[in-house]
Amino acid sequence: MPQDTASKPTTTPPNLSRRFSVAPMMDWTDRHCRYFLRQLSAHTLLYTEMVTTGALLHGDTQRFLRHDVAEYPLALQLGGSNAADLAACAKLAEDVGYNEVNLNVGCPSDRVQNNMIGACLMAHPQLVADCVKAMIDAVDIPVTVKHRIGIDGRDSYAELCDFVGTVRDAGCKSFTVHARIAILSGLSPKENREVPPLRYDVAAQLKKDFPDLELILNGGIKTLEDCKAHLETFDGVMLGREAYHNPYLLAQVDQALFASDAPVISRMDAMLSMRDYIARHLLEDRAAMHHVTRHMLGLAQGFKGARRFRQLLSVDIHKASDPLALFDQAAQLLQGH
Repeated sequence: MPQDTASKPTTTPPNLSRRFSVAPMMDWTDRHCRYFLRQLSAHTLLYTEMVTTGALLHGDTQRFLRHDVAEYPLALQLGGSNAADLAACAKLAEDVGYNEVNLNVGCPSDRVQNNMIGACLMAHPQLVADCVKAMIDAVDIPVTVKHRIGIDGRDSYAELCDFVGTVRDAGCKSFTVHARIAILSGLSPKENREVPPLRYDVAAQLKKDFPDLELILNGGIKTLEDCKAHLETFDGVMLGREAYHNPYLLAQVDQALFASDAPVISRMDAMLSMRDYIARHLLEDRAAMHHVTRHMLGLAQGFKGARRFRQLLSVDIHKASDPLALFDQAAQLLQGH
């Protein structure tokens, strides 16, 4: 049976590849989502939701760090700007088995800006460098940074190079670049994912000018064909919402991008692989099944029966006397796909 842990590290961490990863997404990439995505791909690097240093150090630490060893390879994304706090949180992550710690320098929301978290830190490259160095000094696992190509008022290519170069000099060797600027005044987080234009050319120039760095591309990538094309230039690709809304895309990742010879799991088998996990969730956590199945609604995307599948797992589930029987009913809709 899979082992849940918030205090026991894995003894043999897997080889960590950033060739393909699923982005940290607030309210989405929780432990249930990650466990489900792992059923589809063995090699994809998974990221947690962003967790602030304050939440880890002064909140329910065990809850925020909780994960299943089956989720590895797994990275914890941190939000913060206090070097000592970030170092302490990185150490907590390493102690419980996370394979990487990532610093969020890309989130544009007002709430995190007010706490000096996220994209606003691009205006303070030396502060980010100090934070990164403190984390690197505290742990043996990789420390990486996810950032934008700029922010309003600091969106020139020279300023981007200054940011990356300064953080590189602190010891960071891997950067995930969301190829849009973040507009911190006047746009919502959702608008910041759509309104600023994608500038893959800027990210590509960054890779050319910093050939010694590992550069992962994020933003607007939707298909495996897109991934293959971008991998001609970049060291890795990161998908966000497309991976969440169309999770079965991950079932082809190992074969298409990692040269795996393992068979592609069917949608129905992917569904059924979650049954024991859900039964354990219902028994041990005494929690609702929809906490897990809300992340699985996209598994039926693109074929007849998808609407009924979603209805069973998002509407009918709340009034089901036997939720696992309803789960099995939904699984049957995937037969043959």
